[in-house]
Amino acid sequence: MSAAAYVALKDLVRLRYRAQGFSYRPAQPVNSVLTGRKRSRLRGRGLDFDELRHYRPGDDVRNMDWRVTHRTRTPFVRVYTEERDRPVWVVVDQRLAMFFGSRHQMKSVGAAQTAALSAWRVIGVGDRVGALLFNDSSSKVYRPSRSPGALMNWLAELVNMNNQLVAGSKEPSRSSALPEALQTLSRYLTHDSLVIVISDFDGWDDQCLSTVKAIRQSNDLIAALITDPLERSLARADQLVVSDGAFQIQVESKQKAADARFSAKFDAQIERLGETLKRHEIPLISLTTESDISSQLLRQLGGAPVATTR
Repeated sequence: MSAAAYVALKDLVRLRYRAQGFSYRPAQPVNSVLTGRKRSRLRGRGLDFDELRHYRPGDDVRNMDWRVTHRTRTPFVRVYTEERDRPVWVVVDQRLAMFFGSRHQMKSVGAAQTAALSAWRVIGVGDRVGALLFNDSSSKVYRPSRSPGALMNWLAELVNMNNQLVAGSKEPSRSSALPEALQTLSRYLTHDSLVIVISDFDGWDDQCLSTVKAIRQSNDLIAALITDPLERSLARADQLVVSDGAFQIQVESKQKAADARFSAKFDAQIERLGETLKRHEIPLISLTTESDISSQLLRQLGGAPVATTR
């Protein structure tokens, strides 16, 4: 199998040694796309007291403020700003729509690499990482763990999903699988997690937004958008053949009017997504199939020296 079309487990394991120099922490270098992101109020027993809030299922009872609890007759916990024991969830899109690429690799490959790099980075700094993997027909959930073995289990399933993608499938890609996956994830989340959604966001709709807004009430969320240059401009293709699996036609890609309409529609969709995410304070990382994913993450997430990141 071509490495540009499909991923192999050994390649995702090798990314462990490239998962350095970037961070998903709120405090970021000035050139990071996450600069200015608010510090999350995440669980921990650090030295910097942040606030009192009502007890929620799953809170560490060692953080209970018994004096306030006794006075108000309502359980309260003390919240600290230190980021310790932060669960991270990686949501990875492996639908048929992701099995597309005109340059360096498929979007599905880029998504798998982004997930592996992110997960190895999280494990490397001592946090827990889990995953929700989904395609057009199913989704699989792996709860956050610090165990490299647990990570290897879901990376193997990610490879399996990726290798099942076949061009010309008679079953079309389901845009509804994205809102369904986010809804599934919301049932596993409690609070104080970081969620990284890696997708082309085909199928983003009001239901997705509603679910994301609910998730954002108690968790952080980052969107990693995977695109291919041919999705923006047909003129990049010397010869374009479109097929539904049974029939195919050749499209004249040099028609300027058609290309302009095509580009405008794509740009408008991406702009709407970006504006919506920005309005709800959700950072957007834009990744492309044109070049190496690890280099893109380094560039967009600050590229800080390894010793200064966490």
